[in-house]
Amino acid sequence: MTDFTKIIDKAKELEAKMKESQEKIKNIKAEGIAGSNSVKVILDGEGEMHKIEISDEILKEEKSIVEDLIVAAHNNAKAQLKSKTTDEISKATSSFGIPGFKWPL
Repeated sequence: MTDFTKIIDKAKELEAKMKESQEKIKNIKAEGIAGSNSVKVILDGEGEMHKIEISDEILKEEKSIVEDLIVAAHNNAKAQLKSKTTDEISKATSSFGIPGFKWPL
């Protein structure tokens, strides 16, 4: 019966670590940059955009170029966010032998 108790204890420990990771992830910030710092996008850990900065110089360009740079900066921030989130989850799950665990985004 002690094996079952150990499993339950490990599950509770994993649950606590996952909750802690979720809180840490909420506080993550990811900055995406495009066009040699002409456009910057900042996302939080839940993927919500908090800020966008567009340089005055880039606003002189064609609308389609500005739009493409915004998309590129957002995608860059999203890629960084995914990497940071995966790292945080890996920290929480590494001691439990859950290889390749991915956080759904």
